[in-house]
Amino acid sequence: MTLLHTVRVRHRSLGAALAAAGLLTTLLAAAGPAAASPDPGDSSPGAGSRQSADRAPGRELAPGEIPGQDEIVHSANVKPLANIPDAGLKGINSDLAFQGDYAYAGNYDGFTIYDIADPKAPKIVTQVLCPGGQNDVSVSGDLLFLSTDSSRNDDSCNSVSQPATEKSSWEGIKIFDIKDKKNPKYIKSVETACGSHTHTLVPGGRDIYLYVSSYSPSEAFPDCQPPHDGISVVKVPRKAPTQAAVVGFPVLFPDGGNPGAPTNPGVSKTTGCHDITVLPSEDLAAGACMGDGILFDISEPEHPRVIDRVQDNVNFAFWHSATFNEDADKVVFTDELGGGGAATCNEATGPNRGADGIYDITGTGDQRKLVFRGYFKIPRHQADTENCVAHNGSLVPVGDGRDIMVQAWYQGGVSVWDFTDSAQPKEIGYFERGPLTTDRLGLGGSWSAYYYNGHIYSNDIVKGLDVLRLDDRRTDSAKRVRMDRLNVQTQPEYH
Repeated sequence: MTLLHTVRVRHRSLGAALAAAGLLTTLLAAAGPAAASPDPGDSSPGAGSRQSADRAPGRELAPGEIPGQDEIVHSANVKPLANIPDAGLKGINSDLAFQGDYAYAGNYDGFTIYDIADPKAPKIVTQVLCPGGQNDVSVSGDLLFLSTDSSRNDDSCNSVSQPATEKSSWEGIKIFDIKDKKNPKYIKSVETACGSHTHTLVPGGRDIYLYVSSYSPSEAFPDCQPPHDGISVVKVPRKAPTQAAVVGFPVLFPDGGNPGAPTNPGVSKTTGCHDITVLPSEDLAAGACMGDGILFDISEPEHPRVIDRVQDNVNFAFWHSATFNEDADKVVFTDELGGGGAATCNEATGPNRGADGIYDITGTGDQRKLVFRGYFKIPRHQADTENCVAHNGSLVPVGDGRDIMVQAWYQGGVSVWDFTDSAQPKEIGYFERGPLTTDRLGLGGSWSAYYYNGHIYSNDIVKGLDVLRLDDRRTDSAKRVRMDRLNVQTQPEYH
């Protein structure tokens, strides 16, 4: 692997767009192999327009109302401050990470670095073209990590997609040096089994560990044959990141996990994990693993150990992600019914499917158990042309024993909800746009919505970065919590 260099934009359409927007785009090239498969799709939607922070659009919805096409609506306690559309990257926008005054936004075509020192007027610092969905992103110090889970012909940023049946196919983790925010450098790749759909950063003193989640979509993929019953652990020495390597593949499902359909109709067979959230302060992790939800001990980062495991074969189709509450006595798991590409926020689907499942953690030590308490789903029905389901979110760090989080629901928008009472959660705020299309099912909406240093940041698949302000007495205490970084799947101890 050689250090990548900055080169000129060669594609006229991309160059013209960047020149018109006055933006700097960094194209990186590397030697070596690349590969992976997207979620929810590998299309290339267009971008929206920037909204003025001084003239925030929108209104509240009447009960049962669906907003007009592309119309912005929001509750009185949520105010849109800014929207920054994509200028150069044309793929699907994916996950977000934060460090200092910067936000890092993944995109199936690469990633964008935003200066968010002024949340009302975020600026694009640079965009890096490096195709390989999903390009989920995390940051630590001067390092940025990208997940590649689509079959590529090599590991470079010039790679092209190719069938997974090709022996040269590559999928895994890419590592960038981001000390110079305007000129990130690609310094290392690490190939992992079944690629890297997502990854979770686990701090480990002198080293960083990455828990790489991936799964086999079917037995037709020769590079991801069952049993794929664990996660890849990548060790990254902080002072020598180019020595990063896979150091283990702990098996989490020695019995093979949930068998899925036809044994459990409508439930995904467990062939790996989709996402893992770690709580380093408690040496705990929660894994959302297709047909299973797990709680495990990470006191030895290279050897995570499962404590408890749960299934919901009635209402959960695909365990997608997890969030601990601040007291570490609850976990919210999401069900990505329909893979993010279906209309499930409607009366026909109902309130318990494509929702969040809230579990209390009872007991201590190895006797801890996940106990189901209730479901949460946004109460605003969406049009049948809108993809909508529970997706990525984070805590709003209010403290004082209350549990509030913000969450993305694709075209269902951004929801702020309270789960202090695990059995009776309720929405307390929202922001959304009306359907992208009214004649067919569209793909868009908020992929990730996270609370960081007093504001909500949402990465919209089509519209780009939204910045929202939450003004509510129930969440005012969160504005006093300041963080120097946030990788949401590496959950901080806020207080």
